[in-house]
Amino acid sequence: MTPTLQQLRYLVAVADCRSITAAAGSVYIAQPALSRSIQSLERDLGVTLLDRRGRRATLTPQGTRVVRLARTVLDAVEAIEDIRPSHASGSRATLSVAATPTLSLDLAADLVPSFAERHPGIAVRLLQHDSREALVRALVDGAAELGLVDLPVDKDLSTHHLQDREVVLISPPGSGLPDPIPFRMLGGLRMVLPTPGTGRRMELEAMFGRLGVRPVAVVEVDERLAWVTSVVDGRGSLIWYRDMVLRAFGHRVEVRSFTPPMLRSVGIAHPRAPLSRAARSFLSHARHNAPVREPAR
Repeated sequence: MTPTLQQLRYLVAVADCRSITAAAGSVYIAQPALSRSIQSLERDLGVTLLDRRGRRATLTPQGTRVVRLARTVLDAVEAIEDIRPSHASGSRATLSVAATPTLSLDLAADLVPSFAERHPGIAVRLLQHDSREALVRALVDGAAELGLVDLPVDKDLSTHHLQDREVVLISPPGSGLPDPIPFRMLGGLRMVLPTPGTGRRMELEAMFGRLGVRPVAVVEVDERLAWVTSVVDGRGSLIWYRDMVLRAFGHRVEVRSFTPPMLRSVGIAHPRAPLSRAARSFLSHARHNAPVREPAR
C-alpha cells in the first residue's frame, strides 16, 4: 500500500522529536494511535523504521531513508498549498514569530529571509522579547504563534528541536585560563552575569550549584551590548554561545570550550493547539534549514 501523508507526518515528527511520546504531543494525537500508524507503515513497507529500545525512538538506516524522502514529499505538498491563497485572493498570510535577542540576531536572521524567499505568500513578523519568560508569555497569550527559543521551556508548550549549540567561556585577552577549561575553575572567577532574579540568571545559578562553584559577579546586566563591552574592557568573563562570539566580539577576546563540552538545545515552541498552515510551513522550513552547530575540536 502507498503510505499516507498522515503516516509520513507522524514518522517525521518522531524523527524530529526523537521520542514517540513527544511526537504524539506535537501532532495532537494519542501516543498509542501514533504508534499504531507507524507500525502499519512498517508492515506495508516491509521494513523496520524505528529502533524502540529504551525510552527514545531512533531511526534505523531504512527509517532514515524514508524520513528523507518523506520530508521531500511533505515539502512539495506544502509548496502546492501555498499557491492557493496568493492566487485566490491576492492577500498574504501573516505569521508572528517570537525570538530572544540572541536568536533574533543569529538563527532568525538566517531562517526568516530564506523562508520569505521560498514562501512569498506568507509575511513573517519577527517579535523580539528580552527574555525567554517574556517569549513564553507571548506564546501563551497568543501574541505570537511560534517562538525560537532555548530549550527546555514550559511543559505546556509543544517543542521541536532544531540544533545543539556549544556554550563557551568568553574572557578578556591575557586571562591565562586553560583551553578547554574544567568547570571547577569557574569558582572565584570574575564574571559578567545577567541581573539577579531573571530567568537566565536563575539558570546559571542552578548550574553553578550543581557544579559546586561560586563565581564572583563583577557586572550584573541584561543588555547584550553591556556584556560585550564589559568583557572587552577586561572586567570579567562571560558564558555565551560560541557561534555568537565572532559576530559580537570579533577577535578581541579569548574563547574556551568547557570540559566536558556544554551543549544547549535550541528549537521552536508553540502552544499545544493545531498550527496554521503558515506556521506549519515555517516549522518545516526551520527543521530543514537550521544550520548545524557543532562544538569546536
